[in-house]
Amino acid sequence: MTESAPHSTGARKLPTPVAAAIDRAESLLQGQGLRLTPVRRRTLEILLETPGALGAYDVLARLAADGFGSQPPVAYRALDFLVEHGLVHRLRRINAFTACSHPGEHHHAAFLICRNCKRVEEVHAEHLRATLVSDARRAGFEVERTSLEASGLCPDCREGAIPDGAAT
Repeated sequence: MTESAPHSTGARKLPTPVAAAIDRAESLLQGQGLRLTPVRRRTLEILLETPGALGAYDVLARLAADGFGSQPPVAYRALDFLVEHGLVHRLRRINAFTACSHPGEHHHAAFLICRNCKRVEEVHAEHLRATLVSDARRAGFEVERTSLEASGLCPDCREGAIPDGAAT
């Protein structure tokens, strides 16, 4: 199915933060001579509406429910485009995607991924990357790309967690 497939996006009222993020994405892309097609837009909305990360097949299922087709390239093309243009991050550790918290800004991020609920927090990590690059150079290695991901428990899941070493 093509990217101009029928969809239900226009009939829904987006939450204000999601609508603002979509407006920002459209503006950023227009500045580059690109556009947020209906399937790209809906893909970004899905990720913005999700506090955690979603796998490509989870995104595809939501797109298919909205009438965009159920073939994997539908989701992968949209996700690849959004990643390439800095609107979405790919989390390799869990093979999933999350909306960028700072689109259009040059930044290095680290991702805190809850191992229980899959919630993702994006934090600034310029200082971490600088340390890594410096240590790599001392070892004779030139860093070309970094992906900093940490897994653990978010505050909500930590409240209900049994401490390590405690009996169940």
